[in-house]
Amino acid sequence: MRIADARLPDTPATRAAMEVAERFCTTALLEHSIRSWYWACGFAAVTRVEPADRELLAVAALLHDVGLTPAFDAVTLPFETAGGNVGWAVTAGAGWAPGRRERVVEVIERHMWPEVDPADDPEGHLLEIATALDISGARAEALPREFVAEVLAAHPRGGLGPEFTSCMSDQAARKPGSQAARIVAAGLAAKLADHPLER
Repeated sequence: MRIADARLPDTPATRAAMEVAERFCTTALLEHSIRSWYWACGFAAVTRVEPADRELLAVAALLHDVGLTPAFDAVTLPFETAGGNVGWAVTAGAGWAPGRRERVVEVIERHMWPEVDPADDPEGHLLEIATALDISGARAEALPREFVAEVLAAHPRGGLGPEFTSCMSDQAARKPGSQAARIVAAGLAAKLADHPLER
């Protein structure tokens, strides 16, 4: 598998999502979001879990962490819900039907779940395991090495570890009942500091 096999869908919604991510995300968060799309495509190929809506998965991947940015950080809402709401607004502007917009919110929210059943939600499952790979190193050996190397060369990790640890620690402190608090308590900082994709 190559990056060329996993191009983002060229649609108004995906282009708008990319524009939002480029405008509001830091470089590290933007590259993480783009890598998450590629990892989701890679996992789809090796696990045979096919997204029912590839465009929706792309939008969700690009916007799944936009709720961590100062422009969209919510006072009380979990960051993934805030990001889902951005996805809803972007796809409403692209003319998506209401039910499909709600699916963007669901998929972005579910990327923070401990596990998403692929039979119930293939897009949510793929984004959850893709982001888990990029953040905690889960299933790091599951994807072809050549594909992983190509993605990392095109979209390097940079300073993601310290930046993401800081963002999530802030979320956990302000929102102690959130999924962010759960993963911080589970050792997020150590996982990012010793990430297999950086060895």
